[in-house]
Amino acid sequence: MANVAASAPGKNWKYWTGWVVSVLPCLLMLMSGVMKFIQPGDFAANFEKMGWPIHLAIALGVVEIACTVLYLIPQTAVLGAILLTGYMGGAIATHLRLQEMIIPQVIIGMLFWLGLYLRDARIRALLPFN
Repeated sequence: MANVAASAPGKNWKYWTGWVVSVLPCLLMLMSGVMKFIQPGDFAANFEKMGWPIHLAIALGVVEIACTVLYLIPQTAVLGAILLTGYMGGAIATHLRLQEMIIPQVIIGMLFWLGLYLRDARIRALLPFN
């Protein structure tokens, strides 16, 4: 696929804004994934408080990082966005079950799609908001 920025003069701001919007939640996801490997302080207690056995932390970290990397690669960004949406859905379900706030997870999920919408002309063609 041709570079969207080069093929759409005047739309360059959308492309770069999309990358900025995309990178912000990705940094959070990568940090969260790395924390599942490092498991600092009382991570295990908090993880199990959420209902997840600690032996699943590394597997969840691998999934989280892999989905985020897929999202950051332009050729697999749509697949990554779909997988990250599912991952965030699981996070939302976990926090709802514990009667905790879900606004951060909802916002992160929305930022994934907003970023992809801005940086990928194929998504803008599917959802032509004018």
